[in-house]
Amino acid sequence: MSSSADERRPSAGPPQAGPHPLGGSPAVPGGRAADYSEGMSFLSTLPQRVVRVYIPLAIIVIVLLFPFYWMTMTAIKPKEHLLDLDAHNPFYTLSPTLEHIKDLLFKTDYPQWLWNTMFIAVSATILSLIASVFAAYAITRIRYKYSNWVGGAIFLAYLVPPSILFIPLSTVVYQYGLFDTPFALILTYPTILIPFSTWLLMGYFKTIPFELEECALMDGANRWQILTKIVLPLAVPGLISASIFCLTLCWNEFIYALTFINSTEKKTVPVAILSAFTDGDQYRWGSLMAGALVGSLPLVVLYAFFVEHYVSAMTGAVKE
Repeated sequence: MSSSADERRPSAGPPQAGPHPLGGSPAVPGGRAADYSEGMSFLSTLPQRVVRVYIPLAIIVIVLLFPFYWMTMTAIKPKEHLLDLDAHNPFYTLSPTLEHIKDLLFKTDYPQWLWNTMFIAVSATILSLIASVFAAYAITRIRYKYSNWVGGAIFLAYLVPPSILFIPLSTVVYQYGLFDTPFALILTYPTILIPFSTWLLMGYFKTIPFELEECALMDGANRWQILTKIVLPLAVPGLISASIFCLTLCWNEFIYALTFINSTEKKTVPVAILSAFTDGDQYRWGSLMAGALVGSLPLVVLYAFFVEHYVSAMTGAVKE
């Protein structure tokens, strides 16, 4: 019986090469990798790469970097070059000067404004991240009814324009005696930071396998231990992304800083440079651009640090 059954059973031959699910040439038997290069055949020649890759990339780079170039040129141009555009080329200068930057750093309270901006941004970012971590973990990991609706409602709160919120928030700030203090901004910035940070961390927490938490629960760990020892170490890239977003938004925020802070020495950089270098309807563009340029340097350093060190380290760890 067994011999006849074996005869009727089809013999197992070598695996047949089938079409690739995404198209292209099929897999090659014998362990060799398939050739999918025909999908990039439209970039095989130099003219095609120039038209379809190099020119679009050049346009994007010019559009993105031209504002910074214009800001730098304006900050290092002499005053007469800024006032007389007919006699001097507006796109470059042959006699750069540091007069505007010197006036910014030594004739104004710019170092104090920069410290105020940094202190407020870092404090609001820390508060927002703490609240966002708890909210995102509760929505994604603790099963309860309508959790998805709660997450959607939190994200919809981010879509409310700050120009609508600052009017009722100003009343609350004044009644609690926080007007014209840094805490007026530290406690109001999370209203626009927490919704988006929570939504961002919710998506990242969902990528962490549930089996890790189930094993920890079986070993006797509680929710706090799971959050601090399992979830947060695995969610470091998401936490960094959320912190960069929060810090950047706080650093550049204008409406709340203009409304809640009145004293010159307590203002942040975006509001202070506008009020300090504006004389009626005349704008001192050199000092304004110098203030914007110096104020953007900390964020540039922050981005460069995380891109060069953290992202590279994470990429190497994944490859290993």
